[in-house]
Amino acid sequence: MRYTLTVTAEQSGRQLGEILRQNGWSRRQVTSLKRTEGGILLDGEHARTVDVCREGQVITLERADSTSPDPNPDLRADILYEDGHIIVFDKPSGMPTHESHGHRGDALSNLFAAHCGGLTFRSVNRLDRETSGCVIVAKDAHAALTAAKTVRKIYCGVCEGVPEPKSGRIDAPIARERESVIIRCVRGDGKPSVTLYDVTEENGSSARCDFTLLTGRTHQIRVHMAHIGHPLRGDSLYGNGGGTLALCCREVGFTAADGREIVCRSALIPEL
Repeated sequence: MRYTLTVTAEQSGRQLGEILRQNGWSRRQVTSLKRTEGGILLDGEHARTVDVCREGQVITLERADSTSPDPNPDLRADILYEDGHIIVFDKPSGMPTHESHGHRGDALSNLFAAHCGGLTFRSVNRLDRETSGCVIVAKDAHAALTAAKTVRKIYCGVCEGVPEPKSGRIDAPIARERESVIIRCVRGDGKPSVTLYDVTEENGSSARCDFTLLTGRTHQIRVHMAHIGHPLRGDSLYGNGGGTLALCCREVGFTAADGREIVCRSALIPEL
């Protein structure tokens, strides 16, 4: 994967290594570049991290990506955004983000491999198999790091009943159910977990809510909504099941490699 940086007026006179660190490249990544033939170039010529750069010079970095899942071109998910370093998929419910035991060849990683052959699959955010919506995938390690530092996510779901108050904060620790590797529960010895919710629409028997996570626990929204007596519709683990889980990552925002602010919105919002 090739990555280019243009030296700014502010960076002029600084060493190349310092400029790389300012742009988020870790010591480990820089060491890997130095060991790669043609890994660091300045205006097309081999460069050292101690070389002094001048305004307008172009730094070219070449990374070799290592592992890629098997491609499956038969899988389908809309692409909401793509550039040379990032792609955002609108993942449908029922598709895992990563391969796992029992799910080989049917994951978003396999679709990515078909679309971006040879690249390592680096998901910046990960959704449960049943959850639909925006998944950011980086095409290189630096883009993954940059996006992960700036990512913003809003979830949308339909719950049973109408929460009161209509906007609130659920602050309840989440732990793994002792007899299960999958199911989570609210328990005093769990990890701190905070979810903000806001009812955006209701019909008397159910409500559509927006959710913002202040922590990132497994099944956090599902566990918290069940905890307050309003499980998500279609939740077979924490609610009454029946049908598709009504939960979607409806919006993501992040800073692209060139500094642009990118916002993507899912088309898979669950109906009330």
